[in-house]
Amino acid sequence: MVDKNMRFLEIARKDPDKLPIEERTRQFREIYAEYRAEEAGQQAERCLSCGNPFCEWKCPVHNYIPNWLNLIAAGKLFEAAELSHQTNSLPEMCGRICPQDRLCEGACTLNDGFGAVSIGAIEKYITDEAFKLGWKPDLSRVKPSGRRVAVVGAGPAGLACADVLVRHGVRPVVFDRYPRIGGLLTFGIPPFKLEKEVVEKRREIMEGMGVEFRLGVEVGRDLAFAALHDEFDAVFLGMGTYTSVKGGFAGEDLAGVYEALPYLISNIGRELGLADSGGDFIDLRDKQVVVLGGGDTGMDCNRTAIRQGAASVTCTYRRDEANMPGSRRDYKNSKEEGVNFLFNRQPVEIVGTDRVQGVKLVETRLGAPDARGRRTPEVVPGTEETIPADAVIVAFGFLPSPADWFATQGIALHPNGRVRVTTAGASRFQTTNPKVFAGGDMVRGSDLVVTAVFEGREAAFGILEHLGVRAAEA
Repeated sequence: MVDKNMRFLEIARKDPDKLPIEERTRQFREIYAEYRAEEAGQQAERCLSCGNPFCEWKCPVHNYIPNWLNLIAAGKLFEAAELSHQTNSLPEMCGRICPQDRLCEGACTLNDGFGAVSIGAIEKYITDEAFKLGWKPDLSRVKPSGRRVAVVGAGPAGLACADVLVRHGVRPVVFDRYPRIGGLLTFGIPPFKLEKEVVEKRREIMEGMGVEFRLGVEVGRDLAFAALHDEFDAVFLGMGTYTSVKGGFAGEDLAGVYEALPYLISNIGRELGLADSGGDFIDLRDKQVVVLGGGDTGMDCNRTAIRQGAASVTCTYRRDEANMPGSRRDYKNSKEEGVNFLFNRQPVEIVGTDRVQGVKLVETRLGAPDARGRRTPEVVPGTEETIPADAVIVAFGFLPSPADWFATQGIALHPNGRVRVTTAGASRFQTTNPKVFAGGDMVRGSDLVVTAVFEGREAAFGILEHLGVRAAEA
């Protein structure tokens, strides 16, 4: 019999089944099936229980991955759920949407030849199945502190902050301009990656823990920030990044050219039947669609357009395939679903008179690394070509969207618009207003959901220290 730490020799990696392509491209539902209990247990048994688990180090929230894999292998679901929530406030969502190939699974010792442990799918299974069987976080030992904190933004950073606060006896009240919680978890990430019932279940769980949500309230418009500042013991800002990056070339203002986020939000609002989600519905049925950008948002736009019935979808990226920043899983799914990719192509103009008719591209080659260490694309002279398009989606990323009341409230910014916070010491993630903390994309810049979760949690611990609330086990 093979030693338990060598089970990977007997058991091959098996990802959850996917819906057939013809079926999944006709609907906005998640494409991956759930593991059955025995499948999750077998896949968890493949873990080597490394003495120095690289998967934990690579995970932005430093999940106790081998520990909860061992619990699942032993059939201890509720214990695994408890342990998973010790480091991650949204494990069922991160299990679905994290780029595990670049994070925990990419660092798995078995990734070199044997196939990494399917960490993401097991993480998703743990919370989904525990919720189905009635598991809830145990807060029976939490003592109320009498403190209240306002959380502005119900996205991943805000939810993570509220989760940690309520587990330590501080009552969070979460404000958000949208009619549902989740921020871009609900209104930006398409349902074929994250069904919105999953987010609503998390709301139910958090409300049961004592978190209060006040939705459809925009701070600064419907409610003055000064009122929150005066009423609450502290304030956390997790307002994200919503300003789209422009290409800076001719034709971006033509009819038929759309920014990625309004496009995604309009489609999700339509799917959810929400008239007040913001913006008119953008329908790309029968259109020749060109998506500019190779990141995760670009992949979301690709696959949304396919499901809307676009005649064709072409995605362009200015570097090569190996340097594309988007999730490999989403890239593979995009290709399977019929998206055509043009690598080493840089847009220089969107062509048209009254509306878009095409995109002018030039070929690129990779030159010397830039300040971040990434090789800079260089234009290859004489390689211009125009590809036809009657709809273009610009998906170049997002910039901070600082509110106009930041300055009057003593909340300082970096020159690039990100909020300045402390990065070390007891009151971490504290802004230049001592009563106000911030985290997530508005501090870091546009990044992953899991990094926003990490910063929301870290900011919560900073708030606890600031308020003199002793950290206690939930």
